[in-house]
Amino acid sequence: MKAAVISELGRLPELADRPEPSGEAIYELSAVSLNPIDVNVGAGRYFAGHPALPYVAGCEGVGRAPDGTRVYLFGDGLGLSRDGLLAERAAAPADLGIPLPDAVSDDIAASCGIAGMAGWMPVAWRAPVRRGDRVLVLGATGTVGLVATQASKLLGAERVVAVGRNPERLKRAAALGADVTVNLDEDDLVTAFKEAAGGDGPTHIVDALWGGPAVAAIHAAAPGWRLVQVGQSAGAEATLASAVIRGKMGEVYGYTDFAVPRDAFREQYLRLLGHAAANEIVFDIETYPLEQVAEAWNRQADGPNAKLVVTLG
Repeated sequence: MKAAVISELGRLPELADRPEPSGEAIYELSAVSLNPIDVNVGAGRYFAGHPALPYVAGCEGVGRAPDGTRVYLFGDGLGLSRDGLLAERAAAPADLGIPLPDAVSDDIAASCGIAGMAGWMPVAWRAPVRRGDRVLVLGATGTVGLVATQASKLLGAERVVAVGRNPERLKRAAALGADVTVNLDEDDLVTAFKEAAGGDGPTHIVDALWGGPAVAAIHAAAPGWRLVQVGQSAGAEATLASAVIRGKMGEVYGYTDFAVPRDAFREQYLRLLGHAAANEIVFDIETYPLEQVAEAWNRQADGPNAKLVVTLG
């Protein structure tokens, strides 16, 4: 069968013939989403290592179970510690897949997974948005941030501020529901964040950046602020005085899809999927055939302005 194979760390995946999978339920794949974690595992940058080389890449996807049920697949080390899903067929536990409604396309179902959930869960599950919240989304120009922006409005936020650097993508965030946008090139981010949020500053922060922007957001935040930390695109470290946290009784929550209890992930994934099916949360998606997986991989490594999905069959 055909599969996208990483034969050497740091190299692009190559389309190659692989033996048929065996030993578990065999799924016929139709769509596989690309994510930063796929690139990091393939480059040897993932903290937990990588599967034995050569390996099939891909942490999440959509396919058919042996009984014909269309399902979303994620977890059990797929693409992280064992062969993943960028292949015509893959082996995985029989109970791993989440059954999908017919009304949802493969590309949307794949997009609602790792990236979609990283935007949805911070405001719907980890630290749920409250009526009247003023939400500041750091990194609102990517898929995760755009989902968080839309979800915050959907869940009752009074005001949503989208923060990023790409002017065109900030316009997209505004079109999808952000009340105001802030460019990271502003000279005084603390003042810009506070003024954009209104009142005494943001009450809820979704942070896909960390580093300086997160520090500025915390300084701008209202008493009792909550911050959900989901990424480090602006830096792995941030320097904070204790007073800015304890003085405002602030709360910092960590979030990763990979640590969510399975039942909770399934429940919230289906909830997000329902909103996507109703066009209440929109994804900007670009698809590539499996034959162009190397091109798609390069796009993912460069930080695309859309959700990239590889289609099979």
